[in-house]
Amino acid sequence: MSQLLETRAPAAPPPEAPTRPDRRWFGVAGGVLVLAALVWTLGTGPFLTGLRDTRPWAVLVALVVTAATTACCALRWSLVADRVDDPVPVRRAFVAYYRSQLINATLPGGVAGDLHRGVRHGWRGVLWERGIGQLVQVALVGAVLLPGDWRWIGLASVGLAVLAGGTVTMLSALSTAGHLLVFLVAAAGTGLPLTTLIPIGALVLLGSAIPLNVAGWGPREGVAAWAFTMFGSSAATGLAVSITFGVLALVATLPGLLVLGSSRG
Repeated sequence: MSQLLETRAPAAPPPEAPTRPDRRWFGVAGGVLVLAALVWTLGTGPFLTGLRDTRPWAVLVALVVTAATTACCALRWSLVADRVDDPVPVRRAFVAYYRSQLINATLPGGVAGDLHRGVRHGWRGVLWERGIGQLVQVALVGAVLLPGDWRWIGLASVGLAVLAGGTVTMLSALSTAGHLLVFLVAAAGTGLPLTTLIPIGALVLLGSAIPLNVAGWGPREGVAAWAFTMFGSSAATGLAVSITFGVLALVATLPGLLVLGSSRG
């Protein structure tokens, strides 16, 4: 009887399985390798040129354009979130989106801000909003890269699809156009015609979406160096323009500092 009343000591917990390395750091390593390869092959000159070419007027344009693209993205998110029953008011979405962009532009991986939005406001709205935005961007960029007259056919087809898709897809197209405009501002000193810079910018936008980066840096610079070479310019010019573009994109997110610790978004 006394044996039945004995309390058994709790069993020791099983040993914890070794944790796997965070996948984000693989992406960061990829971005570092791309940047290191560019420094190895082109030196530090294009990096310094890109920094010197970041003019005050270009920063002002980037701030204004990014405010507009952020408003487009915030409204897109609010509309999509309503449809998936994770409502986010437009004002709150605008605050949260600015903060998200700042976090993306300053932390490794380039997606931490979107993760923060998902945790705070619901994953469904964020995933659908980002997915639609990426789909429209890829479609527009793909149309711009088509050769000859096919480009206009492709753009017309994408334009009709965007109009048919309604407000959400139109906001996505405006956002993509805004990012492309900031790239054109960064490339203004190259002397290349718009017919050359627009397809190059389209390729750079695709490079910017590759998740193997250090807060956005890495593949964007590699793609820019390659794209400028393919269109008859030089890799050094492409890298310098990409550095200017990266600086403009980073500075344009700094208004997010005003709401970084805010509870409104």
